[in-house]
Amino acid sequence: MAVSEEGQVISCHSADEWKHQFDKGVSDKKLVVIDFTASWCGPCRFIAPIFAEIAKKTPHVVFLKVDVDELKEISKQFKIEAMPTFVFIKGGEEVDRLVGAKKEDLQAKVAQHGAINV
Repeated sequence: MAVSEEGQVISCHSADEWKHQFDKGVSDKKLVVIDFTASWCGPCRFIAPIFAEIAKKTPHVVFLKVDVDELKEISKQFKIEAMPTFVFIKGGEEVDRLVGAKKEDLQAKVAQHGAINV
């Protein structure tokens, strides 16, 4: 794994890129947090730097960003109806989701599901 990918949000701009990053996170047995966003969405713009900050603090979690207008099929696959929606994937299964730009809830869910099992 490249060091540059640790502790940062990875924006997926194609289905292939999405599949590669998603599959890698799942195969590495990491928590994958997907931010379904849109360029025109005000709350999405508000939460983006917070999402990036959480990513920096939790490098053992994979943070992916998907623009719902750019990757419509993936948004449909996850039944996204509002932005921002954060989907939490562990072991290839959805374990949680959060709708809305709720900083404290987002931090709590990342901490809850991203805890390192020692």
